[in-house]
Amino acid sequence: MRRLKPPFALAILAAAALAGCATSSIDMAPDSPDRPWQPRTDAAGAIVPGAAQPAASTASASRYELPANPALAAVPPPPALDQAHAYDLAELIDLAESANPLTRIAWNDARNVALAAGIAKSAYLPQLSLAAMGQYAGAHDSQTSALGDSSISGSGHGTTSAVSLQWLLFDFGGRAARVEAASQASVIANIGFTAVHQQVIFDVSVAFYAYQAARARIATTQQGLDNADAILAAAQSRYKHGVGTVIEVAQANQNRAQAKLALIQAQGAESNSYLALIAAMGISPLSKPKIATMPARTLPPTASDSIERIVSSAIARRPDVLSAYAAERVNLAKVKAAESDFMPKVFVSATGAYNTGSSSINAVPAIGQQLPTVNLSGGRYGGLVIVGVTIPLYDGGLRSAVLAQARNDADSATTRLARSREEAVRQIVTAQNTLQTSLAAQAAAKELLAAAQTTYDAAFDAYRHGVGSVTDALLAQNQLLAAKNADADSYSAALASAAALALATGSVDSIPSQPNW
Repeated sequence: MRRLKPPFALAILAAAALAGCATSSIDMAPDSPDRPWQPRTDAAGAIVPGAAQPAASTASASRYELPANPALAAVPPPPALDQAHAYDLAELIDLAESANPLTRIAWNDARNVALAAGIAKSAYLPQLSLAAMGQYAGAHDSQTSALGDSSISGSGHGTTSAVSLQWLLFDFGGRAARVEAASQASVIANIGFTAVHQQVIFDVSVAFYAYQAARARIATTQQGLDNADAILAAAQSRYKHGVGTVIEVAQANQNRAQAKLALIQAQGAESNSYLALIAAMGISPLSKPKIATMPARTLPPTASDSIERIVSSAIARRPDVLSAYAAERVNLAKVKAAESDFMPKVFVSATGAYNTGSSSINAVPAIGQQLPTVNLSGGRYGGLVIVGVTIPLYDGGLRSAVLAQARNDADSATTRLARSREEAVRQIVTAQNTLQTSLAAQAAAKELLAAAQTTYDAAFDAYRHGVGSVTDALLAQNQLLAAKNADADSYSAALASAAALALATGSVDSIPSQPNW
């Protein structure tokens, strides 16, 4: 067998070692698909990358609980709130806009896109580069002749400083198109920032209305429990005087138990709606702001504006429509930028260098896109100034493909704009219909409540005086409870529908506790 030369064998061993390094990290993954991963932790308890931790026992090998990182255990403190002050909707919205993480994220996104527009504008300015280099050169040569052996050695060193300039003078609108695209992208980001605020205002408003409805249900169910107590007292009094029956007392007790259960459920729903309001605000769940009671107000039976007027005034200010329009302009600018790549470009380029020492070099390496500075020897200056034109001739169809893609994107952006306008009209019409239905339902709930109250008063008075049945009194009491809940729910739904219409029309500026109808 032929023996491998040492350099060749060393190269093979190095390649094998590198291949092993590529697959050695597989031990960082879980060992088995049917057993939990046992991560390694550092001294502080944080998970660190590496091979899985060997299971200490069978019990630990079957646990899917990850180790707790102490650095993550600290809960951020809630915002400073006045616990004695009852916050109304406008104050809750102000707090949400300043504390909600979504608004800050959208703000940072808008700032980043604005910086990208500034980066695009920097293409109009020249680019300067400065480099400093040190070099050392050594040589050794040996010769053998009839006169004997001889050798010669030499070395040289020095420093080189170079400055270069690159300036694109004219490119047939390519830079202008890219700046326009970046500027329109900034418009889109700013519109998105406003849209996030509108969504936060809407979410807080709807959660606030739902909480007010849940709070009203507590008052309603508490009144229902009081009514059940009154019916039970009347049943017990009738039974005590020999005019009632045990069944009447049992029915009254059952009704009171149901009323108490309804109160407990209403209290639980109120707590959940309170947490939903806190979540919509984006503040810590540990925050416990006191919520003001929303004053009651009679709502109109229908909205005053026609749907045609609402659509015509709202279609041009919706964030999604404005964003789609800006996106269309972005893609049209990209088409212009792609077309400019077919045109010549006029540029100026300059480099200057100074070399010290005894060395001599053929060229200073290029700095970025700059041309090299050539022929430097000893303490010599070197420089180059070029004014030229580049003309693209052939690139295998790359520019044509990029231009075709840009035109396709522009066509899609135009189609999306038309689609967003149609979708905006649909959402506005839907929101308007929902509002009309909610207002009509609230008016009907008011009538139902008045009738149910009259029925209950009459049924309870008749039963208490012995001319009515306990069944009629209990039925009237349950119907009164349902009517009160329907009134509270329909009132909250009407307010939420008004907020939804404001969001759909892009007119969410600041939703007050009572919309202006």
